[in-house]
Amino acid sequence: MIQSAQVASKFTLFTHHAKTFPDLITALRNSMLRAGVFKDEKTAEEQVVQVMNFDIHLVKDFRGVRYIERITECIPVEEKNEYTFDHRNEKTLEGKLDKFMDNAAIFFGKTTNREMYKYRNVMEYINDSYVLTNPISETNIKEMRINMEDTDMVNFDKFLEKNWGIKPPKMPGEVSKPEEKVVEDVVPVSSTNVETDAAPKMRTRKPVMTKEGQVARRPVNSTANPQARSTRTNSQARPIQKRPTIKPEEEN
Repeated sequence: MIQSAQVASKFTLFTHHAKTFPDLITALRNSMLRAGVFKDEKTAEEQVVQVMNFDIHLVKDFRGVRYIERITECIPVEEKNEYTFDHRNEKTLEGKLDKFMDNAAIFFGKTTNREMYKYRNVMEYINDSYVLTNPISETNIKEMRINMEDTDMVNFDKFLEKNWGIKPPKMPGEVSKPEEKVVEDVVPVSSTNVETDAAPKMRTRKPVMTKEGQVARRPVNSTANPQARSTRTNSQARPIQKRPTIKPEEEN
C-alpha cells in the first residue's frame, strides 16, 4: 500500500483502526518493519509520513451512531542543514571547541530524537457541530487545486478565503485579472437640492410701467396658462357686434 501510494497512483484510500494519529503512524511503521522491507525505524516512518496527507477519523458511540470526529492533516518535517562552520572564524582553541560542540549537539539530536512529522486537526466535531480549527497547509492546497475542476476550484478558493483568509496561489500559466476600479460620480454641492420637500420656486417678472405710471397689462400666453387660454377661446367664439355708422344729414 505504501509503495503504490508513492509512485503508482494519484491517490490512495484505506481504512485503519488506530485511535489516534500517532498510533496510526506507529502501526503502519511496525507493519513495514515486520514485512522485512525496512530495518531502520526512522526510515520506515519517513516513508509512511510521505504518503499520509489526511486522516478522517470516525467514531461509533454507545447508541450505535457513527460520525466523523475529526479530520487531521499530516505535515512532514523537512530535514534542514543546520550545521555551521563558525569554528573557522574562532582564533582560540576554546572557541573552536564550543562551535564543534554545537554541531555535535545538532547531530545527536537528529540521530536520536528526530521529529519526522507534525499533525493538526483541520476540523473537529464539537458540541453537535463541526468547527474549523486549523487551516490546510500550503503544500496540500496546491495539490488539491491541481486535481480540481474549474467550478470546484472556484468554490474551494471561496471557502479558503471566507474561513481562513487564505488567497489561492497562482497556477502555472494563470494570468491575473486586473482589478476593476470603481469610479464614483462627484455631484457638485450647488446642484443638490437640500430641501427635498419644499415646493419649487416660481419665476417672478418685474411689472412693466406705462408713461402715466400705471401697470401695463401683459398679453396672456395661451400655452403657459390653460385657464387664460380657455377664456380667450370663449371670447373669440362670441359674435362681434359692429357699431352702426351715422351718416351726415343731406342738405335740403
